[in-house]
Amino acid sequence: MAQIHHESSSDTIYAIDRISEDLILELFSEKIAAQAPIVLIAEGIGDGKVVLPASAKEEDAQWRIIIDPIDGTREIMYQKRSAWILTGVAPNKGENTNLQDIELAVQTEIPLVKQHLCDVLWAQKGQGVQAERYDRLSQKSVSLALQPSTADTIAHGFAMISRFFPGARDVLAEIDEELIRAVLGPVQKGKTHCFEDQYLSTGGQIYELIAGHDRFNADIRPLMDKVLAKQGFELGICCHPYDICTELIAREAGVVITDEYGQPLRTKLDVDENLCWIGYANEKIRAALEPVLQRILKKRDLI
Repeated sequence: MAQIHHESSSDTIYAIDRISEDLILELFSEKIAAQAPIVLIAEGIGDGKVVLPASAKEEDAQWRIIIDPIDGTREIMYQKRSAWILTGVAPNKGENTNLQDIELAVQTEIPLVKQHLCDVLWAQKGQGVQAERYDRLSQKSVSLALQPSTADTIAHGFAMISRFFPGARDVLAEIDEELIRAVLGPVQKGKTHCFEDQYLSTGGQIYELIAGHDRFNADIRPLMDKVLAKQGFELGICCHPYDICTELIAREAGVVITDEYGQPLRTKLDVDENLCWIGYANEKIRAALEPVLQRILKKRDLI
């Protein structure tokens, strides 16, 4: 499963991805497109999107459905941590359909082999969040109440800037240190201010914010393009729209998700666009961190 199948323009496709993509095409063709024409957007399918049924025209599609069949491939193929199936459904507004147009989002946990509990979350715009926990042993589901943190500080909580891959981890770590020091002051001898968790799955990171486990998470990898270009290096993989197509669930739960300028995410639904996202567990956390983070990014000429 960890063998490389091929390299796409947006990510490395592993054998485990290939299996899920074939199943997704079959499922959407038989169960969804049989009822209404759709544009299915997913990495590894066609050129990043396919119109179903094949006889339909793109402009006639009723919905644009963006999906990540396995978000967290590297985590699950090495059995380190859960991955997630992410799905966002938006009315078809053509190529300009963006993340804010998504009206239904579903996020399904893919558990480790040794794990018997897994969660499913979904949200319809304006109607809040619902969630269930499924027990693979009893094959029963129970309703699950998830609550983002209500803390007004990141002190003694999980708060971090994502830096999963080599390339500009040194710069991202510098920004992280500068932010924490500005907000919480210098580290005291033998103590720690807050903690970090580099969960290699955007859906997983969103879940951790919704569940109250994390208070702040910023993925600003695209901003490193300018830094790396000055050093003569290329920017590696970044977050794409399909990675964060369930951010509606976070918003409906009360989590604040913005771009690097503090604005809602309005990236078009495709498989190639790089995007920054910043998540705050609540508005109090945002008020404490956002002005400082933006000041740091401006000082470094990153925004």
